[in-house]
Amino acid sequence: MNIDELKFLFSHRTPDILGSENLSKFSLLLPLVQKEDGLHVLFEVRSLFMRRQPGEICFPGGKIDLEDPDPEFAAIREAREELGVPEENIHLLFPLDFMLSPFGTIIYAYAGLVDLSEINLNEAEVDEIFTVPLDFLLKADPDIHYVQLRPEPEENFPFHLIARGKDYNWQTKSMEEYFYFYENRIIWGLTARILKHFLDVIREHPPALDK
Repeated sequence: MNIDELKFLFSHRTPDILGSENLSKFSLLLPLVQKEDGLHVLFEVRSLFMRRQPGEICFPGGKIDLEDPDPEFAAIREAREELGVPEENIHLLFPLDFMLSPFGTIIYAYAGLVDLSEINLNEAEVDEIFTVPLDFLLKADPDIHYVQLRPEPEENFPFHLIARGKDYNWQTKSMEEYFYFYENRIIWGLTARILKHFLDVIREHPPALDK
């Protein structure tokens, strides 16, 4: 193989995240609801019968299925299944940045307008829903705390194969955790991280709020 063959073979190659084929892919909707006093952000409280994170506050979302043509479709499907809202009552507005978590997942997120005139919560997944005024959230500063992520090599890690062996200087990471408070609700974790990003996007384009 020569250089011309390489150029021909890969001239239209699009780069992706290295190892993305091994990552779990999720998609979610950040739902906006129009009320008399303005736009609200809708949150779910996960059912207490859920295996993972029961009782925590989240946005509608879940794993992207093989049958889903794209992450947008998956976000709408998950919102429809969890909220029991007709598909025609869910309108995607714009995509948010996708997030690569330190736990081996890619999360795609979309802001969308949801009409709650017809709703039938999936009780197996959703205990209740509530909304928070967008104006309130835009004025709120979250509490910030930190989680230290430290690598822990397995017991039989081959230290003899690397420079400095057991004294190798592993890189550590400090991960921010945001906490928003509204009445008796605490919004934190992945939900708070995506919420903060959404609010930052809006703050960067304030004229859009007047449209």
